[in-house]
Amino acid sequence: MAKGKEASFEEALKQLEAIVAKLESGDAKLEESIRLFEEGMRLSGICQKRLDEADRKIEVLLRKPSGIERETEDESVILDKDG
Repeated sequence: MAKGKEASFEEALKQLEAIVAKLESGDAKLEESIRLFEEGMRLSGICQKRLDEADRKIEVLLRKPSGIERETEDESVILDKDG
């Protein structure tokens, strides 16, 4: 990965899974565990950011072609213009 470029969702998730496995194994020393945990938190943030971006794109795409609207998370979803 190029310097300054953030990982894709898949890359970040793969790295995060490896970190979780290493931490769960109990083989890492305390300092390494802390470093791994910090890196895991960073990667988790990247994954969440990518998921949020995808969610926003899907919302936009759903609204465009058929007039689909989403009022709020708690309210019902209107599936078409007529009803």
